Amino acid sequence: MDFPLCHPAGASRLPHPAHSTANSAPPRRAAIPVTGSRSGRVYSNRMTAFGNALAVGGLCLFSLMAQSAGPPPKPSAAADAPQPDPAVQPVEDKRIYGVLPNNRMTEESIPFHPITAKQKIVIAAKDSFDYPVYPTAGLFAVLYQIENQNPSFGQGMAGYAKRFATSYGDQTIGNLMTEGFVPALFHADPRYFRLGQGGKAHRTLYALSQIMVTKMDSGHRTFNFEEWGGNAAAAAISNLYYPDTRDAPDNVEKLLIQCATDAFSNVLKEFWPDVKRKFGKHHRDQ
Repeated sequence: MDFPLCHPAGASRLPHPAHSTANSAPPRRAAIPVTGSRSGRVYSNRMTAFGNALAVGGLCLFSLMAQSAGPPPKPSAAADAPQPDPAVQPVEDKRIYGVLPNNRMTEESIPFHPITAKQKIVIAAKDSFDYPVYPTAGLFAVLYQIENQNPSFGQGMAGYAKRFATSYGDQTIGNLMTEGFVPALFHADPRYFRLGQGGKAHRTLYALSQIMVTKMDSGHRTFNFEEWGGNAAAAAISNLYYPDTRDAPDNVEKLLIQCATDAFSNVLKEFWPDVKRKFGKHHRDQ
């Protein structure tokens, strides 16, 4: 950009080329004085500062644009981790101590996925008709025979057979109600969610408390209605084949025995993998 020349005060202006004669000497350009007017210097300084500011601002803007257009951020480790497949579940030991049925245990640590009503019925059927149920019913029948429960059954083999049949009926009906029909009807999850970590006392209390708390198909926890409601229904049905124990105290006793048995079963489910792992390690070390 060209700026007009500044002349010192009192200096005569050069003649215009149009007024010069042909034989006259070419006009000389006036030397720019070193000390121009103050207004000219201020204007020049302002334009220089303005240009420098534009340059600095342009560099800053370019730097910001370069940073914003830099390489995309790397995905987090959580995003890189493979997501679990809902259809794939870890292989679980279906027998406690190699004998007791363990069809409704799963791990609390794995992502929760609800099971269908059909799966609930299948779990109840497996626990009801698996072979360990029969010796368990036989042991209860021996206990009832010794206590002479339901005296109308009598003693001897005839009395023992009746007690064996009724004891097996208690287990089967109780399993079908608490693990199958009631959970399917009320959209509850009959499985035991093993904690698997923490102190022994904490895990024991957790296992015992699960007869009071259960998960719904939505994943939310609520009162374990299938445990108490299912066993209450089983106790009511048992009045059909227990002629001597049909009053309210006897039914409450049967309900509490069933729930206590399930609580003890939860403790076995909680610690069985630890016992199996310990014995397996001991066997490998030998």
